[in-house]
Amino acid sequence: MSEHEDGEPSGPSDVPRPEPLRTFFRIDEIRREDGRVRYVGESYIPERTLLRKLVPRFRDAGYDVDVEAVEGGHVVVATPFTRGRDGVPWVNVAMFAATILSTLFVGAYGWYYIGWEAIAANPLVMLRAWPFTAAVLGVLMTHELGHYVAGRYHGVDVSLPYVIPFIFPFGTLGAVIRMRGRMPSRKALFDIGVAGPIAGLVATVAVTAIGLSLDPIRVPAELANASGSVIRFNNPPLLGIIADLVGQPTAYDDPGLTAHPVVIGGWVGMFFTLLNLLPVGQLDGGHMVRAMLGPRQETVAALVPGALFSIAAYLYFWRGFGIDQSVGLWAFWGVFSLVIAFNGPANPADEERLGWLRLAVGLGTFAVGALCFLLVPIEVIST
Repeated sequence: MSEHEDGEPSGPSDVPRPEPLRTFFRIDEIRREDGRVRYVGESYIPERTLLRKLVPRFRDAGYDVDVEAVEGGHVVVATPFTRGRDGVPWVNVAMFAATILSTLFVGAYGWYYIGWEAIAANPLVMLRAWPFTAAVLGVLMTHELGHYVAGRYHGVDVSLPYVIPFIFPFGTLGAVIRMRGRMPSRKALFDIGVAGPIAGLVATVAVTAIGLSLDPIRVPAELANASGSVIRFNNPPLLGIIADLVGQPTAYDDPGLTAHPVVIGGWVGMFFTLLNLLPVGQLDGGHMVRAMLGPRQETVAALVPGALFSIAAYLYFWRGFGIDQSVGLWAFWGVFSLVIAFNGPANPADEERLGWLRLAVGLGTFAVGALCFLLVPIEVIST
């Protein structure tokens, strides 16, 4: 095998060779495989220490990096990532457009009480529900863009938000972003994890205050006076606090009046914030607690499914609620949290502990998130 004058093996001329790699790693071979660069050799220092030294330099060169232990040595694997976005992200655009349509339809039919016949006769009538769509998508997109901005700030390869269209009751299942490559540090993991809930909560408070200040919606008489079962969305403590601050009611004595649908956008923001702050796996709360506590996060995550199943059991056996009255909701999230807890959290390359300021921000975010919790968020009642 041919070598450079400094003793390094020859290889592709365009691959990075940062100084920490040359200093702390004996390179026996350099090769490209599936777009990745593999440096085969042996580390002179512990793997975690080597990774901590390599990550910043490789990221500056446009690569995520990891270290693999193999028989007889180690392999440093460098994977290129895209700093910019080439072309139009058509999948993101298509999903966003579909979610606009789904929330317009759900808002018009379910929250503005526009009948199906009217929608079928003139689909443009759904545009009356644009405040509902703006409220719901506003809080969700603000949340995800908080993650996106923090990710780009730390040089992490993150996608634009993917918004998921759905049917009732909100017209969407929420939004997600994808993060590729290893997280460089606990600081980056915390900042990216906390940025979404903070941004989302700010948007949620604003949307809720606006919605409470708008005139209530009049329910059609045939629905207001009808007998049967209806779904009621109970108010979390944060919504009540906002209502008190703006001096507006959340309910009305007149059964024919209901809060403006924009308030539902705030309710959605609070509920999704609460779920995202569960300290398990790849959820925002999981990222935050992993950054705050280190590997001990998995001990906390192991307690979450049991807590959610306990809530479901309490409501079912002691409060007499049915499966459709939040029991099924908490049971589902118990199963979901069990799955994502099993898959584990993100593991940053740099395990340097967080400073007191970030720890305070994390505790404050969880405290505000706790104001979004209530035992029975959704309830089926008879009229």
